[in-house]
Amino acid sequence: MIHLKLIIQRFTAAVVETWDRLSATQRLTLRGAALLGAVLVVGALAGAQAPPVEASSDDGGAYTGTAVQSQFRHLRLSLDLTEGELELARLQLERAEDLLRYSALYQIPADLTELIYDVAVREGIDPELAFRLVKLESGFSTRALSVANAYGLAQVQPATARFYAPMITPEELYDPETNLSIGFRYLRDLLEAYGDAKIALLAYNRGPTRVKQLMEAGKDPANGYALILLEGYEGLR
Repeated sequence: MIHLKLIIQRFTAAVVETWDRLSATQRLTLRGAALLGAVLVVGALAGAQAPPVEASSDDGGAYTGTAVQSQFRHLRLSLDLTEGELELARLQLERAEDLLRYSALYQIPADLTELIYDVAVREGIDPELAFRLVKLESGFSTRALSVANAYGLAQVQPATARFYAPMITPEELYDPETNLSIGFRYLRDLLEAYGDAKIALLAYNRGPTRVKQLMEAGKDPANGYALILLEGYEGLR
């Protein structure tokens, strides 16, 4: 065990030497590497130093390797926890990269980018589809008001909003998070109801009743809205 401690100490010293210069994600990665190295060392030493199962211990009983097994289980648990932390760090890094990309692509502030992204994820909408919808509906204007009496970022009509929040007022639809939450939830429900993104988007834009009337009359409800919004969108593939 003296050799094991020495190996781990040397390994840890090498990591600590550059620790302060590393990002949070890099630190988690090194921590996982250190634990993985320790697990491998324990496994190697267990095979090299542990007596055979048939050998007798000092008290005359059969050797079971309990001490080494306990250390291995502890390191295995630590490694599992670190893997979870690394996965979380990976997801956080992907989110940060997406936020930077969308903010630059649409030339919108970081706080608005983050809000659209997080609400979309929370409501079960692909963030890319969410950004496309908000751009087309309002041009990212929180105070947008259409001639059809649709409000805010996602251009939500009061009648639609009251289905999800019965006591909501039109002025409350100017609140960005409230507006996006209702708009994206409505879109998610339409996607689930129609099972077709193009028809769901047309229903969002023209209203389910109008789309139904046109389809029942044998007419194409398309008005170019879905075509524009989905141009180059890879989420349907």
